[in-house]
Amino acid sequence: MRLVIVAFLFFLGMLPAHADVRLKDIVDIEGVRGNDLVGYGLVVGLNGTGDGIKNSPYTEEAFSNLLERLGVNIQGEDFKSRNVAAVIVTAALPPFVRNGSQIDVTVSAIGDASSLLGGQLIMTPLKAGDGQIYAVAQGPVLASGLNAKAAGASVTFGAPTTGSIPQGARVEREVDFELSTLGALRLALKSPDVTTAMRIESAINTILGPGSAVALDPGTVDVRSSSGNLSPVRLISAIENLRVEPEQRARVVIDQKSGTVVLGADVTISRFAVTQGNLKITVRETPYVSQPNPFSRNGETIIVPNTDLTVDTGREARIGVVDENVSLMDLVQGLNALGVGPRELIDILTAIKAAGALHADIVLL
Repeated sequence: MRLVIVAFLFFLGMLPAHADVRLKDIVDIEGVRGNDLVGYGLVVGLNGTGDGIKNSPYTEEAFSNLLERLGVNIQGEDFKSRNVAAVIVTAALPPFVRNGSQIDVTVSAIGDASSLLGGQLIMTPLKAGDGQIYAVAQGPVLASGLNAKAAGASVTFGAPTTGSIPQGARVEREVDFELSTLGALRLALKSPDVTTAMRIESAINTILGPGSAVALDPGTVDVRSSSGNLSPVRLISAIENLRVEPEQRARVVIDQKSGTVVLGADVTISRFAVTQGNLKITVRETPYVSQPNPFSRNGETIIVPNTDLTVDTGREARIGVVDENVSLMDLVQGLNALGVGPRELIDILTAIKAAGALHADIVLL
């Protein structure tokens, strides 16, 4: 496995460290944004995996109100169905969507339902921060994961209590925003950087003329047509496909849960030495029962402890010395040569950063 990783990283090392990307992929237009929506609803049709009424009384109340609106009165009835679950429905309303457009939604159980597999979301209004309804969601829930139970055990894979409905909400209200009212475009960099902002300014001025773009700060570039004959839509169309080489800070991203380590191409380290080894201690308890002889009057049955303790130092600790300004490829190859696994690599990189020899930001997930 380590050889495969090294070979793959070697292939990546032959690629250019930076590549030109489209301007639309690294900036947002100020004022052009989406809006978050949220709603409370019910999922029905579950196969006995819904909310328990005793633990989720709000589910019974919401379901009773739903049936009353449909002309069914169940007041005073003993409601014990496990085929209904209360859920929170979330969605993002993209910019410039119009009435009748459809958007994706996410459905998440809030009660003690064990699974939303096979459920159907009943019509749920979705509201924004201003309290207005902007969309209505309904449809079959696509839940990922698996929940299996038997008499003496159960197993769960993934999160069957969360699902999605592609194109499950229909837009009922538009956000009041007209692009044509913008006097100038203001580009907001997704990853603010002075060098990237200056490169964007230079690329836009090359095609629109000097003074068309001005970098205000590392995260903002002001753009306007020097001739004044381009509408905001035409101005965006003229610049959004420009190729710019973004500059990024050197980063090492570590996911401690999965043991994944991603190192950026600009990561360098100074000279240091590292030693790495394993210490494994195993303790096994196998007690046995000592019983008295048959027909013994004073004998007692006792449990006698039996402990087996072993210490394994694993492979011998190794010491490696790393020279100045080592590249990413050299670092990974050297650590793999020491037999370092992903978990050990995380500890080593953290220690190198603490020693001041790793010149990159460490991002922990």
